[in-house]
Amino acid sequence: MQNSWTAVPLFLMRLGLALFFLLSLPRGGECHAERSVLRVSDRKIISFSRMMDEIKGTQVVVIGENHDNPEHHQLQLDVIDAFHQADRPLVIGLEMFNADNQRQLDRWIAGKLDKPSFIRLYYDNWRMPWSLYSEIFLYARDHGIPLLGLNIEQGIPQKVARRGFGSLTRKELKKVPSGITCDVDAAYMAFIRRAYTTHTRDEKSFVHFCEAQKLWNVAMASRIIGYFEKHVGQTMVVLTGTGHALKRGMPAEIGQSSHLTYKVILPEFPEMARKDVTVNDADYMILE
Repeated sequence: MQNSWTAVPLFLMRLGLALFFLLSLPRGGECHAERSVLRVSDRKIISFSRMMDEIKGTQVVVIGENHDNPEHHQLQLDVIDAFHQADRPLVIGLEMFNADNQRQLDRWIAGKLDKPSFIRLYYDNWRMPWSLYSEIFLYARDHGIPLLGLNIEQGIPQKVARRGFGSLTRKELKKVPSGITCDVDAAYMAFIRRAYTTHTRDEKSFVHFCEAQKLWNVAMASRIIGYFEKHVGQTMVVLTGTGHALKRGMPAEIGQSSHLTYKVILPEFPEMARKDVTVNDADYMILE
């Protein structure tokens, strides 16, 4: 019979091992089993793992976000972690970084750029608090997952939003994808009104806003397509705002200019509840 004075240390040792195991789990794996997912095509509620199994061969997985919502970034990390745990060759596409910063992004993943320098680079590109994205960027560095900057110089879309695409100079046009005209029709403007319900403007200003969103979508799609021209057999998880992530946004530009396969995952958010989402918006919605 085991003495009580030896049983207690044994119990504590086992408890310590259990705690060590739990604390060693990757951050991205915490909520996988708890998430419920609406598969939009048939309106069925499925598990997170079932969704991941269905999208495992997809080349581009676009995950929408409200930039200031921590839960949306946890969802993104969960998807990234699930792909990584499945040994899927992975790259993360980022609206948050300009393509001009690719060298610094590569240095971060290679461990050649320290954390304070990377945080300064982040704030040079993006205004949201670092804490919202830090776990994603640290996870990518720790696991050697490449980051791809998708955005173009911020001043260009901002100028288009204020004055229209026709206001760009020759020098500025050299920084956008060749051949783009940013023509927007009534259908596209209706999509933008639905995607950006808080943007109320006069008609002329709204057309310019639509042109800016079109430019953003085309530029990011062009960057994604260009990446796959040089890299095969990978999955790119794209992190971008919900307005860009909706199928009529950036994914449509990918579909029109390439044969890449893509899926769109949206979180459920106030502007689009599960009852409102359709197959023209997304393939999956993560339910609250």
